[in-house]
Amino acid sequence: MASESVNIKERFQYIFEPELIAALETKSKLVSIKAGNVIIDIGQLIKQMPIILSGTIKVTRIDERGREILLYYVNPIESCAMTFTCCMEQFPSEIRAVAEEDVEMLSLPISVMDEWMTKYPSWKSFVMKTIRHRFNELLKTIDHIAFQKLDERLVSYLKEKSKATGSSLLNISHQQIAEELASSREVISRLLKKLENDNKLLLYRNQIKLLRDM
Repeated sequence: MASESVNIKERFQYIFEPELIAALETKSKLVSIKAGNVIIDIGQLIKQMPIILSGTIKVTRIDERGREILLYYVNPIESCAMTFTCCMEQFPSEIRAVAEEDVEMLSLPISVMDEWMTKYPSWKSFVMKTIRHRFNELLKTIDHIAFQKLDERLVSYLKEKSKATGSSLLNISHQQIAEELASSREVISRLLKKLENDNKLLLYRNQIKLLRDM
């Protein structure tokens, strides 16, 4: 049962019907995760479904050589589409989900997925909207890789990260950016320096401050 410190009815009253909210209160468990911790890893069998209450989760894909690419972020009152599909098909996870900042979330047993899909119209709508939204984000990621130059991808990446965290000050290293954009630290550092010279951002040690003209 979710902690009494979380008012589930207040958080979800405009999303789920009262019966589903009551089921959430009974079936969910409140989980707190520190920034940087892995929530779901590649190859892991998923037994719990997350719904984010606060904080942001970064979802990435890793290739056979260990290179990582960002797929999308999961924000408050959202869940992970890849988790849903793994739950429904009972497949091991093909993604890694990491807490981008301190995260508080509801954890639901996968056993409720099929039951709630047929029992609660708002749950089915939530799942389908989540999958559609994430699919559109994946298409955007593919477009960036296929059609954008790296400098344009970098700007899009920084803006998306700022939007996800709700802050213009990003706590991230050049190496982390390079890994998520499948590039090298030297190339990313050069592009960031150019953006700083163009008054688009300010560079600090493991921090980047986006300016209004960004």
